[in-house]
Amino acid sequence: MKVNIIVPCYNEEAVLTMFYEETAKVINSVQGYDFEFMFVNDGSKDRTLDIMKELAEKDERVKYISFSRNFGKESAMYAGLKNSKGDYVLIMDADLQHPPALIPQMISVMEEGYDCCATNRATRDNDSKLRQFFTNKFYGFVNKISDVDMPNGAGDFRMMSQKMVRAVVALSEVQRFSKGIFSWVGFDTKWISFEDVERAAGETKWSFWSLFKYAVQGITAFSTAPLKIATFIGSLISGVSFMYLLGIIIHTLAFGKDAPGYASLMAVMLFMGGMILLSIGIVGEYIAKMYIEVKRRPIYIIGKTNIEDPEDDYGDNK
Repeated sequence: MKVNIIVPCYNEEAVLTMFYEETAKVINSVQGYDFEFMFVNDGSKDRTLDIMKELAEKDERVKYISFSRNFGKESAMYAGLKNSKGDYVLIMDADLQHPPALIPQMISVMEEGYDCCATNRATRDNDSKLRQFFTNKFYGFVNKISDVDMPNGAGDFRMMSQKMVRAVVALSEVQRFSKGIFSWVGFDTKWISFEDVERAAGETKWSFWSLFKYAVQGITAFSTAPLKIATFIGSLISGVSFMYLLGIIIHTLAFGKDAPGYASLMAVMLFMGGMILLSIGIVGEYIAKMYIEVKRRPIYIIGKTNIEDPEDDYGDNK
C-alpha cells in the first residue's frame, strides 16, 4: 500500500526541514505502507525550492513540483492530488499545525473501509477572538445556505482514497474551494479532532483580508443564496416604495400638496442607491466567477519538478 503526502508550500524555508524530519519519524514507524512526500512549491520567494531539492537528494521518497509563479494554495493542493498515484493520499500543511502524529490513526480509519479520514480543530486558542467569531459564523452560514455540510473547524488536513481523489480532481473549476468540494463529492468520511497548535516556525500567510476573500469565494462557489437575498430585498423595497407612493397620492388628493422633506428624501435616495449598488456587486461577483471560468486557463503551470511525466493542467483547459 502506498501513501502520498501532499504538502503545499509558500515561503516555508523556516519550517520545511523540521516538517520533513518530524513527519519522517512518524511514517518510518508505520509498517506495511510505502510513503512518498510530494511538496508543491507555490511560487515561493525564499529558499523553499532549494530545500525541497536538498531533501530530494537525501531521500528518494521526496518528490516536488514547483510552479512557474504563485497560483495559491488551492492550486497547489489540486496539483498534488492530480499527480498522486498512492492508494491513500494525505494533505498536510508544512507549518506542523497539522500533527504528523495523527497519521497512524488516520490510516487505521481508512483500514476500517472509509474513503476519507478528515480532521477538524477542537479548539482555536491560537486565533484571535475576532477571527474565531467570524470563522464560527462562516461555517454556520455556509451550512445553512448551501447543500454541503462542513463541520466547524473543518480543514484541508485529511486522508483520502484514490477513488475519492479522482472524483475531486474531476471537478476542474479554476476558482476552487476545496473544503466545499471535499464535502460535495460525498464518500464515507470519518471525522477526528485534534488540539490547536502554534506554527513551529515562520509566519502565517493568511491575513484577515485574504481569509475574507476566501470566505466569499466559498459562499459564491456553493450557493446562489446571495442572489436570492438581493432579489428578496429588492422586492421588499419595491413593495414598500409602492405603498409609500400610494400614500402620497392619497394624501395629496385628500389634503392638497404638501411641502416635501429634504432630509427624508435624501435618506430614502441614499438607502435605495446603496441597496442597488449592493445588489449589483453581488451579481457582479457571480459574473466575475463565470468570466474567469469560461476562459479555461490552467489551474497551475509547472516550472520545475523531479517527477517523471508529471500531470500538468493544460490538457483539461484547452
